[in-house]
Formats: sequence, C-alpha cells, structure tokens
Amino acid sequence: MAGVPLAELISLALAVMAAGVITGLLAGLFGVGGGAVVVPVLFEVFRLLGVPEEVRMQLCVGTSLAIIVPTTIRSYRAHRAKGLVVGPVLRSWALPAVIGVGVGSVAAAFAPAEVFELAFVVIAGVIAAKLLIGRETWIIGRSLPGPAAMVGYGFLVGLASSLMGISGGSLATMVMTLYGVPIHNAVATSAGLGVPITIAGTLGYLIAGLSHQAALPPLSIGFISVIGVALIAPISSWIAPLGARLAHALPRRRLEIGFGLFLIAASLRFVASLLGA
Repeated sequence: MAGVPLAELISLALAVMAAGVITGLLAGLFGVGGGAVVVPVLFEVFRLLGVPEEVRMQLCVGTSLAIIVPTTIRSYRAHRAKGLVVGPVLRSWALPAVIGVGVGSVAAAFAPAEVFELAFVVIAGVIAAKLLIGRETWIIGRSLPGPAAMVGYGFLVGLASSLMGISGGSLATMVMTLYGVPIHNAVATSAGLGVPITIAGTLGYLIAGLSHQAALPPLSIGFISVIGVALIAPISSWIAPLGARLAHALPRRRLEIGFGLFLIAASLRFVASLLGA
C-alpha cells in the first residue's frame, strides 16, 4: 500500500463513501441491500491493496454481506411501517433462504474465487435482463405456488445471495412479481428477507475465512474486512430510509434502467477478471 499514490487512495475512499450512499438508496428503492454496488467497488479497492486473487472475491462478498446488515434492517423497518410486508411469504422463505446461505458459506471455504466471480456475472446478468427488458405484465401465475416450490425459491434466493454478496432483494422481488404480487408488497417483503440472509451470510463468511486468515489483509476477521464495514455501513444505513421514501415518489422505470446498466458494467468487469485481463 505504501507505493499507492495519495490521489488514487483519496479517489478510492471517495468511491467507497459514494458506494455507501448508493447502497442505502438502493436498499430503500428496490428492497435490495446494495451488495451489487459494494462488491465491485471493494474488488477494486482490495486489488489495489494487494489482496491475493484466491481470497479477494470471497473477502468482497463476505464484507458486502456484513455491510448491508444494518441497511437491510432499516429498510425492512421502513417498509414494514407502511404495512406492505407479506408476512406468510416472508415466513415461508426465511428458513430455506438461511439454508441456502449456509451452502454458499461452505463453498466460500473451499471453492476457488472464480466460482464467485462467475456467480456474480450470471446472477447480475439475470437481474439486469429483468430490469431492462422485463415488463410488469410478465407473470407465470396469478398466485404464489405451493409450499414445495416456495421452499425451493427461498433456498435458491439464499444460495445466490451468499455467492454474490447481496441481500437477495432483487431476486425475491423478481419471483414475487412474476406471480402477480404487487411491486410495493414485493419490495417490502424482499427487504424483510434480506435480514436473515445478510446476518447468516456474515456469520458464515466469518467462519469460512478463518482457515484463510494468513492470506487476508490486516483487520480482517475471516472473510470480513472491518475497515470496509466501518467505511460503508454507517452511511448506507443512514441513507436507507430516504430510499424507502423515494420509492413512492420517483419514476421506477428510469431507476430500473440505471441499475440494470450498472449491473451489466460490473458484470463485464468480472468477465475481464475471469479472462485474466
């Protein structure tokens, strides 16, 4: 780090703080934790600081999950205050999602970093496609499916979230709207699901990274960077309620397009990493 120009460090610090603001806004606007923003920013920060490639992506994912814990909690509370959370859906998904997070955490301890970069590309690509070309009229059912399918959806949302470092809000919202759940109810319920996902993911990545502690940078506890959490979490948590209020005042379509384009750009960055560029 001593060889890094001061101007570049300042630029990175500003980028990290900006990511904290965007993370909070996204949490409220879309019921997401903002990890899709945090992970790419942290990836560049940790690359500059010389974190080895074999643990860099896992450190990004784990730190992202820890960062968005308070954000998801505040976002959920803000949406719950409006009475929009669909309680039965949240209860049916919580346990399967946590199990999915557990599987992803185990993968973090043993799988190569490329698995997590590829997961980011695939999952972000799916979310971006839905945001950019999806329509509210796209539905696959007029009501949510039976218990077995709901358990499967919950597990997949939890697994995908733990591999990508997100709260699962985008994915859960996508599933619910495809089954005819009104968008505001879907966003509010997704915000609630993000609470157990991020808490379980934080604990899972902390434990998974303990065996890799020697390769991790200072002030890391497992795959959690204390510095990253300290810089981003307070800002994002403070901004989250503002995002929840804006969700009911701004044109969602314009916001969806912007978020979708960002996800594509972030995915291309990880594609380049996978290709060795």
